[in-house]
Amino acid sequence: MLIGAHVSTAGGLVQAHARGVERGCEAIQVFNQSPRQWRPTRWKDDDIAEFLELRKSGPIRSVTIHAVYLINPATKDREMRKKSSDSIVHALRMGDEIEADGVVLHPGSTVGEPLEEALPRVGEMLEHALGESERCRLLLENTAGAGTTLGRSFEELRALLDLTGGQKRLGICLDSCHMLASGFDITTADKLAGVMDRCLEIVGRGRVHCLHVNDSQAPLGSNRDRHAVPGEGELGTRGCAAFLSEPRFEKLPALFEGPGTSGHAPDKVDVDRMKELRRNGLRSRRRRRA
Repeated sequence: MLIGAHVSTAGGLVQAHARGVERGCEAIQVFNQSPRQWRPTRWKDDDIAEFLELRKSGPIRSVTIHAVYLINPATKDREMRKKSSDSIVHALRMGDEIEADGVVLHPGSTVGEPLEEALPRVGEMLEHALGESERCRLLLENTAGAGTTLGRSFEELRALLDLTGGQKRLGICLDSCHMLASGFDITTADKLAGVMDRCLEIVGRGRVHCLHVNDSQAPLGSNRDRHAVPGEGELGTRGCAAFLSEPRFEKLPALFEGPGTSGHAPDKVDVDRMKELRRNGLRSRRRRRA
């Protein structure tokens, strides 16, 4: 497992890499532009080149891009569809350039429309975006289940994956906070194992490519997306340790998004805490096998 966090790209990719190293990250997640604005930005060629060179020998072994929050692939509004589509394509092309492991995307919302009417629009947009890029994966994030958001269940995630005819570049990012909030009890290793058995049975093995390791301020089944520092929310130390030591998550980037202990972006203390929780989880699993 590659432990890391979301870091700022203020000053460019090289600065983002430095922030990751300072925090002891093995993986980082970045925004490729302001997450709450449509205006696309592009990193400079020399910044990208130096970033790629740093990654060859540095501790950062995985980079993920998080797409703009405003995107809604399910919308039928013509202007919104154009902006959403262009933004996904831009993020994937940036992912291609920086050799990212994936672009994480919130699947969007039906805005009260029947699911069967909204899903084909999602499929059309995802297929277009993948066709306009070359290598980078598009990773659909499970949601906390508020309102009419898509992706709250494994069945919905599977339906979204099937929209592109099983395109191999389309995968899943699992968020621990969202899982708990949407009703999945993952507070112990045994409970998490059962949930993951079901997850992989439905979405398919080899589809989960990224993890967001956020604790939850809100309780099980609340449908509220309220992040907490790992070990300090409803999942607690036991649940987070189990998540960070789940055998089927090995080799995946495991990213804390924040807010961190400081109340702002994740810091080294938060990354260190995740590593400690992982060690505790692994020790607990070894004791149970003994």
